[in-house]
Amino acid sequence: MSLGDIGKRILIGRKLRSAQLGETLLPKRIALPVFASDALSSVAYAPDEIFLTLAVAGLTAVAISWKVGIAVAVIMLVVVMSYRQNVHAYPSGGGDYEVANTNLGPTAGLTVASALLVDYVLTVAVSISSAAQYAASAIPALEGDQVWVASIAVIFLMTMNLRGVRESGTAFAIPTYLFMTTIITMIVVGFGRYLFGDLPQAESAQFEFAASETMAGAGALAMGFLVLRAFSSGCAALTGVEAISNGVPAFRKPKSRNAATTLALLGGIAVTMLMGVITLANLMHLRYAEHPESQLIGPDGQPLGTDYHQDPVIGQLAKGIFDHFSPGFYLVAATTGVILVLAANTAFNGFPVLGSILARDGYLPRQLHTRGDRLAFSNGIVILAGFAIVLIVSFDAEVTRLIQLYIVGVFVSFTISQLGMLRHWTRLLATERDGARRSQMQRSRVINAIGLTFTGVVLVIVLLTKFTHGAYIAIIAMGVLFLMMKGIRKHYETVGQEMAVDEDESLTLPSRVHAIVLVSKLHKPTLRALAFAKAARPYMLEAVTVDVDRDEAEALQLEWDRRNIPVPLKRLASPYREITRPILQYVRDIRRQSPRDVVMVYIPEYVVGHWWEHILHNQSALRLKGRLLFTPGVMVTSVPYQLVSSQVAEERQERQERVAGQVRRGSRNPPSGGK
Repeated sequence: MSLGDIGKRILIGRKLRSAQLGETLLPKRIALPVFASDALSSVAYAPDEIFLTLAVAGLTAVAISWKVGIAVAVIMLVVVMSYRQNVHAYPSGGGDYEVANTNLGPTAGLTVASALLVDYVLTVAVSISSAAQYAASAIPALEGDQVWVASIAVIFLMTMNLRGVRESGTAFAIPTYLFMTTIITMIVVGFGRYLFGDLPQAESAQFEFAASETMAGAGALAMGFLVLRAFSSGCAALTGVEAISNGVPAFRKPKSRNAATTLALLGGIAVTMLMGVITLANLMHLRYAEHPESQLIGPDGQPLGTDYHQDPVIGQLAKGIFDHFSPGFYLVAATTGVILVLAANTAFNGFPVLGSILARDGYLPRQLHTRGDRLAFSNGIVILAGFAIVLIVSFDAEVTRLIQLYIVGVFVSFTISQLGMLRHWTRLLATERDGARRSQMQRSRVINAIGLTFTGVVLVIVLLTKFTHGAYIAIIAMGVLFLMMKGIRKHYETVGQEMAVDEDESLTLPSRVHAIVLVSKLHKPTLRALAFAKAARPYMLEAVTVDVDRDEAEALQLEWDRRNIPVPLKRLASPYREITRPILQYVRDIRRQSPRDVVMVYIPEYVVGHWWEHILHNQSALRLKGRLLFTPGVMVTSVPYQLVSSQVAEERQERQERVAGQVRRGSRNPPSGGK
């Protein structure tokens, strides 16, 4: 096994057989952290976005943050209830895409798919960037290097997910449960201290907002728009809810019931943590602003300036609530940073599965439908990581800039999916006669109708409040992806039509076969190619060389004649010392003279064992083959000649197959004396 193979096995583990797919299915206790980490982690940045948006209007606006939080919580519960209907109706794993495609048509399905793919990439970029910001606030040495920290974290997650869904889920389960425990403990302790009159104020409570008077004269319309923008930013808490409907096949049986239970747990825990954080922030008079150096005024009446470092909302709460127990603060900060990294894991489970389904339907390259060594959709995982790193680098790992692109896609998919579910229940009710089933379907239809209303309203709000702040970039990306997938599907359909065999079509033999053996020198590879060509018994056989250097060509002709090789050698003139063009022209002339004939071109090639030897050999052959493939009626046959160094590669491959247990019975010759 080569060094590269050893490294691969260490990173992603041993190969798994296709029959072991059942071993990768997830129980609910593992599925919750795998699929819910995105929505749960939003507690670390959704409240921040609400507060910093309202801070523009000053203290009066911040005081209504709890109302904005309640609105977000209601939307989340409605969406969770709606998706519980989805997972029962469509358990195959297509999620929103399958719902829309089945009930509203391919265009709606592709729109949802485009929105989800963009949102998955943004989920990774936002979560990892937020984690990098937390890391920089905890470790000052990382300040200014957030892009590198975030990129390395993405690569780490990619590697873990290449090991398989179950293994990555098991590794990430403990940190996720620890995050939930620490946040809920902080909330309980905070409310306990409040009831006993011992809850301290946040460290930023001593500051005032500088912009309150500026917004006061802006009118009720501007204030309402600002509240709506805060609400749309807070709705980032809903991202990840749809991942469970896309990942139903990863659950153990009964799949739909386990997925629905996990959704309910996700909704209850996320709402509890979100409202707990927002309420405690108000009780502790927390101040949080997008530009604290200018928006916050210190006790001396002056702006705080650039020397002030603003901790995130959860960091300020933990510092105050655990002011007499510093390990509690550090535990909250550490688990929050870790969960933000793990939040991207939800996307690493959703994106490859959705990509696989789209590839199966012909909308994405078919390589995305192939499982890797660990039965994960490896190509999708690598592509997701690559696009996320591009976004992180492009936006300098700044969450405030990335968040504006966020949630547009997910609410597009929410809304279209709920409309599709309405169509689904209406269609079934038209034929269902059982009273109990009809009642159940009618209840489900009402739930999805409420979900459609709520998500549609939120989508309009998001588009109105975020479009000019960067959401247009996400919309453009969705449009480009939509057109690209349409083009891929059209290409596959065109290729399929061209290759389809008509009913009256039969096997048609060519009139004759004109064989050409390309010759550069008279050596063993040339003689082998000539022997193979003669064995095929063509109608005409000739050797062809290009007369680039007259002296070498003359020497070749003399040697050819001296050895009495029973194949005529034809020399093609090349006044400009080209090799490919004269051969192409000669082959085309033969085709022009005899259009019903097939021209078979034999090209001797070296088989080498080291990567650097490929650079030294076969370059002319590769160029020539690439051009000949576009010539109708021409077939190209490579005649390999194994050099000694190729044995190294063969032995390495044999060792790898033996180690991986892939040597099949009968694939190797028995040892001497064996039967």
